[in-house]
Amino acid sequence: MSFSADSPLVHEVVPSPNHGERKDGPLDMLILHYTGMANAQVALERLCEAAAQVSAHYLVFEDGRIAQLVPETRRAWHAGLGSWKGEGDVNSRSIGIEIVHPGHIGGLPPYPAEQIEAVIALSKDIVTRHAIPANRVLAHSDVAPERKEDPGENFPWDSFAKAGIGHLVTPAPIRDGRFFAQGDSGQPIEALQEMFSLYGYDQPVTGQFDTRTQAVVTAFQRHFRQARVDGVADASTITTLRDLIAAQPPG
Repeated sequence: MSFSADSPLVHEVVPSPNHGERKDGPLDMLILHYTGMANAQVALERLCEAAAQVSAHYLVFEDGRIAQLVPETRRAWHAGLGSWKGEGDVNSRSIGIEIVHPGHIGGLPPYPAEQIEAVIALSKDIVTRHAIPANRVLAHSDVAPERKEDPGENFPWDSFAKAGIGHLVTPAPIRDGRFFAQGDSGQPIEALQEMFSLYGYDQPVTGQFDTRTQAVVTAFQRHFRQARVDGVADASTITTLRDLIAAQPPG
């Protein structure tokens, strides 16, 4: 299926067969991924292979070139099983950008400056055209914390925030003090889980710091408190989460 690019920033259209009809709900999310594959060609082939059943709307190469694979009006298959703010069909409500990068399995090298500049420009174009709220520009790991790690703890979310994209606060300094970790339980854990759920994470309130809670804490740290990613809810993590909740955009 041939189509015209939705963004003027697109260098080429490479149609993928992996998409479907969007379902209920507005298009109000932008999800950022890394490809986690050996190179750009392998990633592009997989995203366009019918048997793979995976795709994204955009693929951004290391040199900043942008390919569009799926029309924005269609439901690309990029987020898989995930949830945000109680909404389970993330794919129907989002646009997905895949960033060519080897990921954790490839040693998590720095993202090239040209590539990040291109992703920022594309993201700004998308959120402006679709009026996507700042706190709904998310990492794949935010919506699928037990399954995904991308785009990783070295992704420069601060550069995006400086460009007016996404929701970020200055992380609270890491310091000694009380912390919560796997195996802890009780009312303080319930309060912590309620805070994560309030911000948007799919975090059941059980009062048990279980593997799910550890995964959510880790995903949060990868995005919002990158200095230490260990799945431990220390004072820095909890304070940063509190500040994010307080600074959420209206509505």
